[in-house]
Amino acid sequence: PLRLDIQRRLTARSERVKSADLHPTEPWMVLSLYTGTVVVWNHETQAIVKSFELCDLPVRVAKFVARKHWIITGADDMQIRVFNYNTLERVFMFEAHCDYIRCVAVHPTQPFVLTCSDDMLIKLWDWDRKWTCCQVFEGHAHYVMQVVFNPKDNNQFASASLDRTIKVWQLGSKSPNFTLEGHEKGVNCIDYYNGGDKPYLVSGADDNMIKIWDYQNKTCVQTLESHVQNVTCVCFHPELPVILTGSEDENTNPVPLYHFDTSTGTVRVWHSNTYRLENTLNYGMERVWYICGQSGSNNIALGYDEGSIIIKLGREEPAMSMDSSGKIMWAHHSEVQQANLKTLGELEVQDGEKLPLGAKDMGSCEIYPQTIQHSPNGRFVVVCGDGEYIIYTAMALRNKSFGSAQEFVWAHDSSQYATREGNSVVKIFKNFKEKKTFNPDFGADGIFGGFLLGVRSTSGLAFYDWESSSLIRRVEILPKHIFWSDSGELVCIATEESFFVLRYLTERVSAAQESKETLTEDGIEDAFEVLGEVQEVVKTGLWVGDCFIYTSSLNRLKYYVGGEIITIAHLDRTMYLLGYIPKDDRLYLGDKELNIISYSLLLSVLEYETAVMRKDFTTADRVLPTIPMEQRTRVAHFLEKQGFRQQALAVSTDLEHKFELALQLGELRMAYELALEAESEHKWKQLAELASTKGQFSLAQECLHQAQDYGGLLLLATTSGSAEMVGKLAEGAEKDGKTNVAFLTYFMQGRTDKCLELLIKTDRLPEAAFLARTYMPSQVSRVVKLWKENMSKVNQKAADALADPDQYSNLFPGLQQALLAEQYLKETHVGVRPAAEYPLVMSNENRDVLEESKGFTTRGEITEPGEAEGSMNESPAASSEATVMEEPFPMKHEPPADPVPVTEKIFSFPEEAPLSVFATKDHAEPNQAQSECRVKEENILKSETLLIAEGRLIQKPCTEIPAIDSEAVQSSPVEGVGLSDEVTDQGVASAAEAQPAITVSEEEETQTADDVLINADLKANSVTASESATLEETSSPEQQETDTIPLVAIATEETSIAKLPVAVEEPVSLEPTERSLLDVLSATGQAFSDLILDSSLDLDKDVSEALKPVAVWEDEQEQEEKTAEPPAEMEDELEVARLPEAEPEDKHF
Repeated sequence: PLRLDIQRRLTARSERVKSADLHPTEPWMVLSLYTGTVVVWNHETQAIVKSFELCDLPVRVAKFVARKHWIITGADDMQIRVFNYNTLERVFMFEAHCDYIRCVAVHPTQPFVLTCSDDMLIKLWDWDRKWTCCQVFEGHAHYVMQVVFNPKDNNQFASASLDRTIKVWQLGSKSPNFTLEGHEKGVNCIDYYNGGDKPYLVSGADDNMIKIWDYQNKTCVQTLESHVQNVTCVCFHPELPVILTGSEDENTNPVPLYHFDTSTGTVRVWHSNTYRLENTLNYGMERVWYICGQSGSNNIALGYDEGSIIIKLGREEPAMSMDSSGKIMWAHHSEVQQANLKTLGELEVQDGEKLPLGAKDMGSCEIYPQTIQHSPNGRFVVVCGDGEYIIYTAMALRNKSFGSAQEFVWAHDSSQYATREGNSVVKIFKNFKEKKTFNPDFGADGIFGGFLLGVRSTSGLAFYDWESSSLIRRVEILPKHIFWSDSGELVCIATEESFFVLRYLTERVSAAQESKETLTEDGIEDAFEVLGEVQEVVKTGLWVGDCFIYTSSLNRLKYYVGGEIITIAHLDRTMYLLGYIPKDDRLYLGDKELNIISYSLLLSVLEYETAVMRKDFTTADRVLPTIPMEQRTRVAHFLEKQGFRQQALAVSTDLEHKFELALQLGELRMAYELALEAESEHKWKQLAELASTKGQFSLAQECLHQAQDYGGLLLLATTSGSAEMVGKLAEGAEKDGKTNVAFLTYFMQGRTDKCLELLIKTDRLPEAAFLARTYMPSQVSRVVKLWKENMSKVNQKAADALADPDQYSNLFPGLQQALLAEQYLKETHVGVRPAAEYPLVMSNENRDVLEESKGFTTRGEITEPGEAEGSMNESPAASSEATVMEEPFPMKHEPPADPVPVTEKIFSFPEEAPLSVFATKDHAEPNQAQSECRVKEENILKSETLLIAEGRLIQKPCTEIPAIDSEAVQSSPVEGVGLSDEVTDQGVASAAEAQPAITVSEEEETQTADDVLINADLKANSVTASESATLEETSSPEQQETDTIPLVAIATEETSIAKLPVAVEEPVSLEPTERSLLDVLSATGQAFSDLILDSSLDLDKDVSEALKPVAVWEDEQEQEEKTAEPPAEMEDELEVARLPEAEPEDKHF
């Protein structure tokens, strides 16, 4: 017998089902119901997906037209309706007959539809011609019950009628080709045989009989008698050698022949070759009205009085096998064919492409093949089916042995095999002779071959030795498949939900069998070692070395090695593994339509990964050069997952992958080079973040330049205290249209004039007006005019509502005080201060600028609001007659109650005790400097309290000077003493000759709050940093140190600069310094590319050490241990954050 497995896939309760049809590609079944409704079920989700209400009369037929996305229905209202099953729209509707429509048949290729009716007519319709009736076939004398197209000749069709005849017609002919007569009552149903080997037709009638017809010889081949009521439906299975018949049977036997034969409506399964009754199905849903099969599938749809059922007959896996040399053998029905992969020659094959193989007929098999298996050595092939097995020679398909068996499995050495008979008997054969028969303790529901004989029972799995049949190990698991590696060391056990990978320990098993001390009722406990479990369903699989290759239930082709899953391909349909040919480096698969495809899988890759998992690094290094470059990235991903990222970086060829690995490993040099090559903004930002984490701020700046990340550059510039970089950044941001960053940068610098112009430039005139009102009242009138002009283009009334301070001064109370405060801040504000002064500077919240500016007299008072222009941090040009004194932000003490009169002398030093001044050889005589740099008393802008008792001055080493009266000179911070940025070259030269301790340069902007910034106002331009550096070079270190005097004073008319004791705080350098030790950095070409942060700010001083390459197979844990030990000079530095890294199991990889 066939012994087909029958599984119920769907049970759908409903009203009486008159017809059913299965969609060729979707998991859908359409049902036409007696109530006038058509429903579509999804048999995978077990739910109704679509429903159509047609009429109140029975709908007797519904068919899918997949190529048009249609459902065609015929009902008792004589109408044909066509629906689009995607949109549920009715495409067409027309009256086809003048009586009930019984059946519809769709031409497989042409736009034709056949309909038959109780009006005894058959009609042909063409949907391309707007459903025109092309032909009418007349000849039956009673109701026409069914029409079917011949699958081997689409221009031919057959019809069944209650006039007891079957007629065969030809499209284009009005009369039938011939008529088949033999039934005693009306014929209800017919169907064609789908195979090409038999010209057969099956029919069922009200005489309770099924007849098999040869329509070429026009004779009845066989009559099947088993039903006791009308036969309502018949079907040749499109794949299996079975015939299914349904009837209105009633059980008249007092003792049922079958345990399920207890109700009406049975489906019987017949063998189409032997015509033997194989099975009878009864699901208790009353009479059977329709049976439908699907080409390419084992699914069968059944329609009953009380609903419908979908069942699956047999197994979908094709009877196909391949040996180690590339010879593939398969069976189609009972015909056995062979194909050889060697015939492909040098043909280039694409992955997933169908192979153009020529099939060779090997002959017919005496049984219907359900499975075909090659022996491990490829010399023999066994065919199983119908409860029997036959062993053939693989070359000529000659019979070698046969016998009865429900299952057959090979041992690993090809000389032994085992069979299962029933559920309790297992036989072992050697050299085609029976060797041993035994009954497993818990029965035998299935057997598995390989290095051990596996027997599945209801309680679990038991492994037996092939030679002695002794129990090796019993496992509480119910497997579907068992796959052994070629070495017999590894085994995969696949279950319904997952698969397990185990190692078979041969030495322990041998030792236990000899000692017999560890033997238990479950066998040897240490026989297997579990290596891993994967939650994935395996359909087919095989081993290549230590790699397990398999296809999953989700149509994925993957392989497992060392606990890792690597996906080879995503399959578009269910495929079954056939084998792997090492010399071709290709994996071969087949589908149920017997198509063969292949995928590339390099043996060298598998060997390399196997060696890595075995910790055999010598072999891995030897195999690596044989791996092609296009496969290196796959290997690199594997190494990365195993924790060997340094080796993955050396192997990978994908730039994206290499960059990610370089970031993970902290390889700044390589990451920088890859970022240069990629020119990706995202990569530059990633590298900048890593460089900042590593303390490489100069590299971080370079990366932010490349990425044009102005926000990051602003953060870096402000945190590093680089005033020049902030200035350049503002210009670059404005040039590139990054107005937000530019505005913020200008504002941080106090360059409110730039902020104002930026707002005007970007048409943010309202904001500009409010900014001017707050910080630059002298500019309000100009901005308001621009605002009014712009607003008048949109709303003249709103523009007229804007008030200009020039015209409506009464609307701006306190404007004059604001103008005075603006001028006061312009002339007294110190633009740049070092961070060390922060504790000494009064916060803005505690200041009252209007109060401070009371009584302030400007150098040429501003009479009009628009006259004064310039930045708050820029001192105006000084006149030649006066020296202007700048005031820094007030210190944290009470300001004087009243401003000091302009003519008042602030300091008076005793003439009898002049101060000593140390001059260098490059300086002129003090008297000359005294005469040229005399400060006039009437031009002193602001005074401070004489001396403060609380000495807050940060003292510096100073030279020894003659004793000075302690009442005249005290060590105390002084307010309001500053120096303008703008001095003349002549004045600088004079001052330099007179006093080496007072060097006028841009560096003075960074002096502390106690530094004296003296405005010599000598009608010269600002001294550049290079001139300052030249001055510094002329003085020896000793002289420079002695020039520092920890005291601040103001020179008056009677006191020359030479007599002033001046405290000069050592400035914080804002000048560009040497480039980073990363010599790979190059200029970026940006507007601010010349600004490189001081490499001394980098936390990692020894960059070359950080970029030092490691050994090829050095373990990452050892690398971390090495980098974790800081060098001696970094013991007091901040600890550099390290990225976490996965550690491999082996310490010396």
